[in-house]
Amino acid sequence: MASKSVSQEADEILLASAMIGLGARLQVLENETSLSHDRLARLYREIRGCSPPKGMLPFSVDWFMTWLPNIHSSLFYNVWKFLNDNTASKGIHATIDAYRLYLEHSGVADAAQAEPVLSFTRAWMLVRFFDSKMLQLSECRQCGGHFIAHAHDPRGDFVCAICRPPPRAGKTRAAAKERAARPAALAAGAVGA
Repeated sequence: MASKSVSQEADEILLASAMIGLGARLQVLENETSLSHDRLARLYREIRGCSPPKGMLPFSVDWFMTWLPNIHSSLFYNVWKFLNDNTASKGIHATIDAYRLYLEHSGVADAAQAEPVLSFTRAWMLVRFFDSKMLQLSECRQCGGHFIAHAHDPRGDFVCAICRPPPRAGKTRAAAKERAARPAALAAGAVGA
């Protein structure tokens, strides 16, 4: 059995720590590092203060096709593709860097505090789906942006979810509560003035 150098092991621990900080699941860590399951679980508990979540990884490309996840996933993947093609950041390092940029530009300052639409694990799976040619980027004929679509879908007539949002877009319960809270907050501000 070949022994690992101390510096290589330290690099893997730092890599695993960065991924845990971004919300990676244990299966992602096991796939991207050669650290043992027990060591990764201990590291996860040390960083997050809780046991790693159990269960299967997301395995369907259909989640990426719904309107809001498609917009967020497309933003992430375009950043990842740019970093991978034009910088020294490759592989999992490009995924980490692209995910940090995604969080910054999606308005989520800290992945541990707020829940982003696209989790790190889903972002990692997205890159794997592209690697296995299950997904493609299609150019929107109205805005020219590149968005995620099923592989082998016709590209010529593609319109993105930003240019043609679904009728119920933005009409979630959370959005309704926020709209209902605005007049109450304005009325309370007017009464106090």
